Amino acid sequence: MAHLVENMAYVGRTPWHGLGNQLANQQPLEVWMREAGMDWEIRETPVRFISSEAGTLGQISSFPDQKVLFRSDNQEPLSVVSNRFKVVQPREVLEFYRDLTEQSGFELETAGVLKGGRKLWALARTGQTGSLAGNDQTNGYVLLATACDGTLATTAQFTSIRVVCNNTLAVALNGAGQAVK
Repeated sequence: MAHLVENMAYVGRTPWHGLGNQLANQQPLEVWMREAGMDWEIRETPVRFISSEAGTLGQISSFPDQKVLFRSDNQEPLSVVSNRFKVVQPREVLEFYRDLTEQSGFELETAGVLKGGRKLWALARTGQTGSLAGNDQTNGYVLLATACDGTLATTAQFTSIRVVCNNTLAVALNGAGQAVK
């Protein structure tokens, strides 16, 4: 399971791993959110621990400099982060594309959840295409990806890689000199 896909949605050709929910073109963001498995929130709570001495039940204490992030839908923990960490909600990843899809002619092509919710991405086709030697065609995309486990700052960039999993996300992000973080 190197692809690490929990859930995803796509239009067009089926991803190499055969996973995901195929959508018709030009679906509203609310449909994308549901079908890509992004219809939940990242919640946070202080880090708490139980200190115990032999023969006692222990005392619950807080660690004030860090917080636990967890999913609202299944209560699964996502990560422990600094209190300075800015959470980017799954809904915000898709909302990034609202104006681009409604007014600029971009079209969402893939979106999904990786690593149990620790990473999220959405990818829209820009309409820019190119031809390579032979009959190969390349498409231009704009990618927005984020992680809540400290492995990736929220990143927006142009790419020619069709992101459909953790593998293709890593390739798209590798050497991205023109990314906005």
